[in-house]
Amino acid sequence: MDNSAQSPVGAIGKVTVAIPRDGAGEVLVAVRGGSEAYAAWSATPVDEQVRVVVTDTLSARSVIVEPLPD
Repeated sequence: MDNSAQSPVGAIGKVTVAIPRDGAGEVLVAVRGGSEAYAAWSATPVDEQVRVVVTDTLSARSVIVEPLPD
C-alpha cells in the first residue's frame, strides 16, 4: 500500500510543546485536510509557537522537524 499521500514530510506545523535538546516535544501539523499532533524531535531546541517544517518521519506518530526561518 502506498502511504506517500499520507506522509507529513514537507508539511508546515507549529510547536505546541517545546522541543528540548535531548527529547521530544509536540507539533500540530496540517495534513489530510485537517491538523494532527505528532511527537517531534529537532537537532536544536525549539520553543512553543514556532513554525516548523517536517523533514522526516520516525514512525506513524513521530516526526523530525526544523524551524522555519523568520
